[in-house]
Amino acid sequence: MRDILIIGSGAREHVLAYSISESDSQNRLYCIGSTVNPAIKELCYDYTVGDITDVEFILQSITSWNIGLAVIGPEAPLSTGVADALRAEGIPVFGPDRSLARIETSKSYTRDLLETIVPESSPIYQVIRNEAEAEKLLGRLGDYYVIKADGLMGGKGVQVAGDHLHNHQEALSYVKELLQSSTQCVIEEKLIGQEFSLMTITDGETSIHLPAVQDHKRAYNGDKGPNTGGMGSYTDTDHSLPFLSEEDIVSARELNEKVIGALAEDNGKPYRGVLYGGFMAVDDGVMIIEYNARFGDPEVMNLLSVVQTDFSELFYQAAVGTLKEVTIDLLPKASVCKYVVPEGYPTVSNKGAEIDISKIDDSCRLFLGSVDLKEGRLVTGGSRTAACIAIGDTIEEAERIAEAQIRRINGDLFHRDDIGTTPLIELRIKAMKDLRA
Repeated sequence: MRDILIIGSGAREHVLAYSISESDSQNRLYCIGSTVNPAIKELCYDYTVGDITDVEFILQSITSWNIGLAVIGPEAPLSTGVADALRAEGIPVFGPDRSLARIETSKSYTRDLLETIVPESSPIYQVIRNEAEAEKLLGRLGDYYVIKADGLMGGKGVQVAGDHLHNHQEALSYVKELLQSSTQCVIEEKLIGQEFSLMTITDGETSIHLPAVQDHKRAYNGDKGPNTGGMGSYTDTDHSLPFLSEEDIVSARELNEKVIGALAEDNGKPYRGVLYGGFMAVDDGVMIIEYNARFGDPEVMNLLSVVQTDFSELFYQAAVGTLKEVTIDLLPKASVCKYVVPEGYPTVSNKGAEIDISKIDDSCRLFLGSVDLKEGRLVTGGSRTAACIAIGDTIEEAERIAEAQIRRINGDLFHRDDIGTTPLIELRIKAMKDLRA
């Protein structure tokens, strides 16, 4: 038995808490969250609400708890050094120290590191400090560019040519906007292909690779609308994706391992936690879009739904540097995750609207995200509300279950009903075949 602390209160942390609670070890769970997630609270021995990025608040909150493992869900606490502070107290932590988490929190650091170790897998880029530099690089890239905020933006700091920006004037306006709040941003070459994610649990030396997942960032059907934190995702029965080759998976795994090694060498300490690689399958292989220092949300729902290994041991062994003692067992199942979000999301933060989840049955798992309790009523918290995750013998079967269940959630909400559907996946397969023909 172990007392385990979960930091964070979104759907990602709900699935982490749920997975740990299913352990045979009878662990006792604690949580520090920014809001009251009733589903997480129900699983916990104690639950505290406050600023999860405040190191002193975190340390004060755990003084009466005998924590034997801390699992950090979101990126924000990593960026403020919560993992460093907990490790300094002798607590094993699943999540990298602040300097290592720069692989997510600083786009410029990431690109400079990748250019050193895997330049062939990194697009053309430049760290931009003024509009003149931006204008010069845009002239070189033409219509194929991506502009990124250098720091954390909750998955919404990226603007892509052709999708969000339609000419260089709009691009320069966005650069100007970013430079008003930061000293720099990053402009990269726009890659053409299919995006996918591959996450690796690691103690800095041993790596356990999880199935490839495809997330859907755009708000509306057909990949239209603004970027979001992620509207849904899916995996296939073979733990790959229908449009990927075996070589693509091998390449992504090798790149993650190279980055884990480079981070340890660059920072003088091991990376312990999960490394999330965001990739683009292009005409002649795999390129790196980005890296994150935590589980993706919603991708974590897909991944943990097919993992049969004891999560408390998996996370603990990674945290203490003995991951080589663990083997991972994966179900040969497909999975589909769909998020329901408030009307107006992500442009409008619609808080306090009542929702009803009582009609959901046990054919899928429901994980609560940005919610709160007001006078005993479950209400929206402004961001992604809840995720339905279903598994099946095929993607089609899993999608059918997830879609049927998410329609049972009542409230001023919407979701993408095309995620995981055969027509949308066939479009991706065709696009990849055409690209590589």
